[in-house]
Amino acid sequence: MTKPMGPLCNLDCQYCFYLEKEGLFPDNERFKMRPEVLEAYVRDYIAAQPGPHVSFAWQGGEPTLAGLRFFRNVVALQKKYAAGKQIENALQTNGTLLNEDWCHFLRDENFLVGISIDGPEAMHDTGRIDKQGRSSYREVMRGIELLRKHRVEFNTLTVVSTTNAHAPLEVYKFLRNIGSNYLQFIPIVEQAPDAESAALGLSLGTPPDLDHPPAGRVQPQVTKWSVPPRDWGAFLCKIFDRWVTRDVGRTYVQHFDVALGKWLGMPGGSCIQAETCGAAFALEHNGDVYACDHFVYPRYKLGNLLNTSLSELADGPMARKFGNDKRDKLPRYCRECEVRFACNGDCPKHRFAYTPDGEYGLSYICAGYMAFFKHIGPAMKVMAQLYQQQRSPAEIMTLIKQGKVKLPRRA
Repeated sequence: MTKPMGPLCNLDCQYCFYLEKEGLFPDNERFKMRPEVLEAYVRDYIAAQPGPHVSFAWQGGEPTLAGLRFFRNVVALQKKYAAGKQIENALQTNGTLLNEDWCHFLRDENFLVGISIDGPEAMHDTGRIDKQGRSSYREVMRGIELLRKHRVEFNTLTVVSTTNAHAPLEVYKFLRNIGSNYLQFIPIVEQAPDAESAALGLSLGTPPDLDHPPAGRVQPQVTKWSVPPRDWGAFLCKIFDRWVTRDVGRTYVQHFDVALGKWLGMPGGSCIQAETCGAAFALEHNGDVYACDHFVYPRYKLGNLLNTSLSELADGPMARKFGNDKRDKLPRYCRECEVRFACNGDCPKHRFAYTPDGEYGLSYICAGYMAFFKHIGPAMKVMAQLYQQQRSPAEIMTLIKQGKVKLPRRA
């Protein structure tokens, strides 16, 4: 995930974990990625890929603040160093700065655009406001209409918080109605400030250090935006029940796609549900490389690409340990869990709670994920069987209608 403008953004989303990363850089920092950093990155990143396809992911902050000229230069450099490889670009944006020129460029260069939107206006504007505290909803919708007008492929990223967790079907129907067929839901789970974050001048707690668990059992404290574990599970379950009866093969929800892969025994998938992580690095505007964009803190800095090649940083002992710790430091409760194959302990960022027997390192939203994976199990088994028989998993909708497959009732 490349941050061409670092943490800078034109919005002031109240739950954003990345905005305050400005405090990790000098006061006089020039945040826009310098040309020499960009060229070194594009060259090294393409060269480091073992296969014929290379995927760039541009994020923020708000990456469009870098300007259209910057991204035209990105494409020119990619062509310069492609060496016969196929280049793909994904841009995650709040959509408020998009205009006709942007959309022409995104369509012509075949960018996949991710739009951040949290649901209908009232839900969206509760968290996603601009620097003056005003609504961003209408500007986001204007950006979406421009993308649709110019036939730019886009998907949606929706943050699930205390604001919208209670209305899963309303959110789901809204996203489909605005033209999104590819949906990604991300739970807001942020710890309250701790001693380390206070020392860094940050207002959110730092990620759990599984090498050094806290002394004594301390009840986790989270921000007011953080979604309660069981609400997160119910949110996914309710959308799944709607999707599996009407929308399989027409609407793609990342959590459901990844889950089907798990029931088919496929490795990888989303880093959140993968057995190990550490392959989704974050590149800051100044060339600093971190193990993950949720771990942009001094102790997780791998190095700088102007001094060390990306390949060396990715294959170094620090990166390998970070990725393997996800698996190696699972609590016994997780290792013995019946849905471990699908969950793998969740994101390490969320693993600051305690298991029923008092072991540290359980995901704060474990109860939600456990309810979700148990709930979807029967349907996933059927879809996996259909796939293995070279039939479409979408046939499950007909089987449910005919009463041949029954969905479990939610607790």
